[in-house]
Amino acid sequence: MSDRSVSAPSRAQTLKALRECHRDTVTRTLALVKEQNEIRRRIRRVFADEARTVPEIAQACGLPPEQVFWHVMAMRKYGQVEEQGMDGQYYRYQWKKGQPA
Repeated sequence: MSDRSVSAPSRAQTLKALRECHRDTVTRTLALVKEQNEIRRRIRRVFADEARTVPEIAQACGLPPEQVFWHVMAMRKYGQVEEQGMDGQYYRYQWKKGQPA
């Protein structure tokens, strides 16, 4: 059945019922996204000055290093963060120039 064969009112009722059925999931997901965005804002603020290692970022943000690592790797994957050499056994990461802060 294609979208064109379903009437607009019927489709609207179906969507409303699905939203109602999954309200808790949607609420939890929105809260998680909000929390992740706040963590990434905190991490970006640390990058404002200079390149930093994950342990330095974690200490400055007051977050566990494994959580910071996860976010930094995601930011790196999407081209927001770049490596700036090594500091001992750790990579230094910097907010990529041209990316909105």
